Amino acid sequence: VRLVESGGGLAQPGGSLRLSCAASGFVISAYDMQWHRHLPGHDREWIGTIHSDGRTGYGDSVKGRFTIVRNNAENTVYLQMNALKSEDTGVYYCYRNSPGEYWGQGTQVTVSS
Repeated sequence: VRLVESGGGLAQPGGSLRLSCAASGFVISAYDMQWHRHLPGHDREWIGTIHSDGRTGYGDSVKGRFTIVRNNAENTVYLQMNALKSEDTGVYYCYRNSPGEYWGQGTQVTVSS
């Protein structure tokens, strides 16, 4: 099992970024896939989940701004981030559990003018 995030970088406040999580070793549509982030000075925070049945759920801090989608043909999960704020700056991770626990290496997102 391997998860590889990409797409991080620098964005301006109010801007957008799309993160990718390319999975290998399993089929993403059979599992719940999660995004988390680690903001400076804070514990790791759950952002949201896309369940195996396609339902999604989000944390309060990103609800209405972030969207998780998946492309089964590409075996990739995406995190579309809109209306970015400076407080969204941090490292973003893709995660799968049940069974086991698998994290990607993370991708840095910096929101700054």
